[in-house]
Amino acid sequence: MSSPDSLARLEATIAARRGADPDSSYVAKLNARGLGKIAQKLGEEATETVIAALTQDRKELVGEAADLIFHLMVLLGAKDVPLAEVLAELDRREGTSGIAEKASRPRD
Repeated sequence: MSSPDSLARLEATIAARRGADPDSSYVAKLNARGLGKIAQKLGEEATETVIAALTQDRKELVGEAADLIFHLMVLLGAKDVPLAEVLAELDRREGTSGIAEKASRPRD
């Protein structure tokens, strides 16, 4: 069964495999293909997750959500953004209305 440590273990595994042989590691293969490919895969997984939510069963959605989280973590690793930084941002937002939080962001 999964635990809060599951994401920490996944992050460590992704970090360890980034420099592996691309012929033996999917993570290494993605990283070797560059940030654009990693971002593309994340986008594909996001789309597949949405489709599963709208048209598939629960098991399909769970699988696609796992793929989405995995590819997000590969992207974060490639950009040297630790998961702890993302979690800290979520903690910072806790208790704040989503509408209020969005309104507080600088406008471009």
